[in-house]
Amino acid sequence: MTPLRGLSGILIAACAALALTSGCAHDVREPAEPDIVFHLVRHAEKATAPANDPELSATGRARAQRLAASLQEAPPTAIYSTDYARTRATASATAERYGRELEIYDARRPAAEFAEELRRRHVGGDIVLIVGHSNTVAPIAAALCRCEVPPLSEDEYDRWLTIRIAHSGEAHLRTTRY
Repeated sequence: MTPLRGLSGILIAACAALALTSGCAHDVREPAEPDIVFHLVRHAEKATAPANDPELSATGRARAQRLAASLQEAPPTAIYSTDYARTRATASATAERYGRELEIYDARRPAAEFAEELRRRHVGGDIVLIVGHSNTVAPIAAALCRCEVPPLSEDEYDRWLTIRIAHSGEAHLRTTRY
């Protein structure tokens, strides 16, 4: 046997042994931390009275129930609402269905400040519902995702913004209707 032939035999045997044992190794990487998910919606359709703080109309109550039902597969771990009858009623349908308390936030608070608090308070795996107004939902969403979000019109009640924020901080915005 020549030295080269012996060396090639050893290499073949080593490769075969490595191939046989490689199936035994397991991945020791930590599982990826789940995203934080923020759902932002405007309050549902409001009644016409009282003018300063109207309740939801029948259409609005039905929309609030649809919102709650649509979150069934991944119920929220936290629910935020401004302290107006129409936002509380929209958010309460979901809170009651999943046994959550409403957390009231000030609608006049700067969106960037509120978004930073939300990012600090919530961790991967949290699912957060935020119910606001036509003039607050888009700015809060934009501050959360650090992206452009078109404003809501005064007669737009069905836009649903979902922001997923990865552990890395990368955010993705998805817009749907409900």
